Amino acid sequence: MASATGTGPTTGPTPTRASAIIVGTGVAGAATAFSLARRGVAVSLVDGDFPGQATAAGAGIIQPWSSAASGPFYDLYAASADHYPELISQLAAAGVRDIGYRRSGALIVNRDAHVLDEIEARLATRAPQAQSIGEVSRIPNSRARELFPPLGDSFDALHISGGARVDGRALRAGLLAAAQSLGATMVPGTASIVPVDATGWAIEVDGRRLHADAVVLAAGAWTNRLLQPLGRRIPVEPQRGQITHLRVDGADTRSWPSVHPVASHYLVAFDDARVVVGATRETGSGFDPRVTAEGQRQVLANALSVAPRLADATVIETRVGLRPLADGDLPVVGALRGLDGLFVNAGFGAAGLTMGPLVGERLAAVLTGEVAAPATGFLSPVDATV
Repeated sequence: MASATGTGPTTGPTPTRASAIIVGTGVAGAATAFSLARRGVAVSLVDGDFPGQATAAGAGIIQPWSSAASGPFYDLYAASADHYPELISQLAAAGVRDIGYRRSGALIVNRDAHVLDEIEARLATRAPQAQSIGEVSRIPNSRARELFPPLGDSFDALHISGGARVDGRALRAGLLAAAQSLGATMVPGTASIVPVDATGWAIEVDGRRLHADAVVLAAGAWTNRLLQPLGRRIPVEPQRGQITHLRVDGADTRSWPSVHPVASHYLVAFDDARVVVGATRETGSGFDPRVTAEGQRQVLANALSVAPRLADATVIETRVGLRPLADGDLPVVGALRGLDGLFVNAGFGAAGLTMGPLVGERLAAVLTGEVAAPATGFLSPVDATV
C-alpha cells in the first residue's frame, strides 16, 4: 500500500518498464533513478555536466508552510517536506547515512506585527495537516536573536520548530550512491535523444547508443535543448539565482534556524560556521551562470538589512544556479503526450530541493505502472509544443 506521502513498495509485481535511461543527475534525475532502482528497474544515468546546475547551488531550505502559495502547488510542497523522514530511512537502507539534513527550525521575521499576524493565522490553518511542521510560536526579538544571533534588533518572529535544511550537493551524491548500490549505472558524456522507431527511443552519449524501455529527461533548464531535435518543447526556461556563502568565524551555526523575512530572500545556516544568503531571481537570464556585480550587491544588501551582525563575516564563495522555471504553478512532470516511453521531470523553480525526492518517487510509480497517471493535473500526460 502506498504511504501518505505517495511512496510505493520496494518489492512487488514486475514493473511494466524493466529498464530506463535518466538524462540529468540533479535532484530530479537522481531521485527518479533511486526510486526506479528501488522498484527493480535497470537504470542508466547520463550526467550531462551542465554548467550552473541548480541542485549544486540551491540553499536547501525545507519550510513550505508559511508560503503564500495555495492549491495543488502548496499541497505538493507540503507533502514533499513531509516525505523527507521516509526518504532518509530509504537511503539509510541503501547505505547512505548523511545528506546534510537537519531540522534546526525556521524564523519568519518582519518589522510589521500585522504581517506576522497574517502568517500566524495561515500556519494555524495548515498545521493540523502538516506532519513535520512541529511547534509554531510567536517570539520576541530577544529570543529570536538567541536562536539566530546576527538578526537585527527590530524584528519579531514566528518560530517553526520543524523547519529544516538539506545540503543539495550531499543530497544528490547520496541519491546517486544509493541508486548505484541498487544496480544503477553512471554514463558520463553528452547526451542526445534518438528516435528508434514510431514508439521507441534511445540516448546517444558521445557516439555510444543506449536503449531502454523508457527515457526520462530530467536536465532541468536544459531539458528543452534535449527535446529540440524532436521539434518539441515544454514550458520551462532558465532563471539565474546567485547565492553567497559566508563564514562566521568562531560561531557554532549547527542549530541556527533559517530566516525568512517575508520576501524573496533568506538566510540559512549550515554546520561549519557557514551562513548561506540569497538569492536573486533573474527571470530571462538565459544560460548565463556568471556571478554579476549587481547580483552580489543585491544578495549582500538584502542579507545585511535583516542580519546586520553578518557585516564582518567572510565571503567564501557565490554559487550560481540556473533554476528550471515553469510557465505555470506546478513542475512539468510526466509522460510526453504522443511520444510513448518518453518522460520529463523538470520545472521546479526554487522548490527543487524540497520537491525533487517526492516527485521522483511519484514519477517512478507512474512509469512502472504501480499507479495510473491522472487524466488531468500533476503527473498527467504533458503536452510538448511543436
